[in-house]
Amino acid sequence: MKNSCTKLLELRNYFVILHPKRKKIGMDSLQWLKDLFTTTDSVAHIALLYAVVIAAGVYLGKIKIGGISLGVTFVLFAGIVAGHIGFTAPTPILTFVQDFGLILFVFMIGLQVGPGFFESFGTQGIKLNALATSAIALNILVMFACYYTFFDTRDITNLPMMVGTLYGAVTNTPGLGAANEALGSVFGQNAPQIASAYACAYPLGVLGIIGATILIRYICNIKLEKDEALLQAMDETSANKKPYKMHIEVTNKYLEGKTLLQVHDFLNRDFVVSRIVHDGELSIPTSKTVFHIGDQMLIVCAEADYEAIVAFIGPKIDIDFEQQDQPLVSKRILITNPEINGKTLASMHFSSVHGVNVTRVTRHGMDLFASASLPLQVGDRIMVVGPEDAVDRVASKMGNSIRRLNAPNIATIFVGIILGIVFGSLPFAIPGMPVPLKLGIAGGPLIIAILIGRYGYKIHLVTYTSTSANMMLREIGLVLFLASVGIKAGAGFVNTVVDGDGLLYVLTGFLITIIPILIVGPIARIKFRLNYFTLAGMIAGTYTDPPALAYANSICSKEAPAVGYSTVYPLSMFLRIFTAQLIVLICCG
Repeated sequence: MKNSCTKLLELRNYFVILHPKRKKIGMDSLQWLKDLFTTTDSVAHIALLYAVVIAAGVYLGKIKIGGISLGVTFVLFAGIVAGHIGFTAPTPILTFVQDFGLILFVFMIGLQVGPGFFESFGTQGIKLNALATSAIALNILVMFACYYTFFDTRDITNLPMMVGTLYGAVTNTPGLGAANEALGSVFGQNAPQIASAYACAYPLGVLGIIGATILIRYICNIKLEKDEALLQAMDETSANKKPYKMHIEVTNKYLEGKTLLQVHDFLNRDFVVSRIVHDGELSIPTSKTVFHIGDQMLIVCAEADYEAIVAFIGPKIDIDFEQQDQPLVSKRILITNPEINGKTLASMHFSSVHGVNVTRVTRHGMDLFASASLPLQVGDRIMVVGPEDAVDRVASKMGNSIRRLNAPNIATIFVGIILGIVFGSLPFAIPGMPVPLKLGIAGGPLIIAILIGRYGYKIHLVTYTSTSANMMLREIGLVLFLASVGIKAGAGFVNTVVDGDGLLYVLTGFLITIIPILIVGPIARIKFRLNYFTLAGMIAGTYTDPPALAYANSICSKEAPAVGYSTVYPLSMFLRIFTAQLIVLICCG
């Protein structure tokens, strides 16, 4: 009994004396977790902050309400919440990550749109881009009208906040970044947090673009079935530059004894004779090959030209050149040799030197006619026809190695960023402006990226980047930018919305969104007879808004919305970024 009491007493002493220590030890063991979330200047804390904000924003952005989601832009709202509850990082770190993310984002956009930027100004392109430019100008005019109508112009922070509202209303994040940078050069560390106004206007901006696009249907009494039928008719009747392959026989007596080069020059049409049968023998023609009555040939030309070629040379025939005895093959070859970048088909002398013909070029999934003046780019696929050994030699010369294209050309990207930052830092003195105009870290890299994407091959820069790699780098830049802006703006966001002019930003943002669409849209339809689906794509491209493009694509089975979007997107993106800085420097400086 005595032993049992002694043991109980020892056990009591253990719990009384040691248990508080065990509790303290347990609390100390969790201190590392508390430090991880509260020690703002540690690398681990900063990395955790961005990981939490970006992951939460991306997942929440996938939630659809009425079939519409905010997408990756929800990262901004996740950042605002984090900043509001004090989950933040040192301001210099946030500023660096914000600016680097913006540079990466706009540069990859410029690299993507560069190859088609100048080509977008065709006959139809000029009309669409003029309408888009008008809408952008109206957005700015409506912003100023709202500013002078609803706000106290004596408060120097109101105009910058309206600029933030403008870019939320038009759902253009790079423009927000450009405006932020310009405000930094004017106000320094005391620059207004315009991301709060941007966040207020953005959700209704997305809804307003789609809603106004739908409203145009009823204003202009548009029948979707009728417009789609018109697109179908245009597809069937319009000639285009898609390659057209046909077998024909020479029956024009005038061509007897004439060389292929002479026939080509006289007809003044682009075409490629990839194979010819003369007296039963199949061969690969050169520019010196002589035409004879009864020759049979395989011709590849632009679809718009095939009727003229048939009328001049001879009728189409039914023949299978693959059954001929000559060991000729056709093969798609991938260009991965950087030395080929920018060289034209004519300068490669495929026919005279290599004994093969190139009949078509595939670039970014599109078939292009193999015109002699067409410059080749890394990533192109060319269709080569000729003897098997000659085709293999050409394949070796072109590279034809898919492994070379798996990784993006990092050197080109960072060389372009260097040039973009230098170009964006150049001061342009404009009379009447208090400070010189600079394109900054948004406009400079964008312009350089567009130029490199279009003309980089001329200075031996390989600009090929796979679509997935471009999207990955672009999205990383965007989420870093949005997270940084949101975290910095989070501390004062509630005061801005509840105690400040938050509801007014929502109202004015909605007006900035819909008024230009409801003016430009009916004009485009009534005066310029624009197809509704092209019009919807143009509106989405003018506002650089993917959800609006997704809506336009959902109501049309053709490519018209995507064509309208891609035609105006490059210029619209450039103007949104450029005008953001111009407004701030002229009106706030």
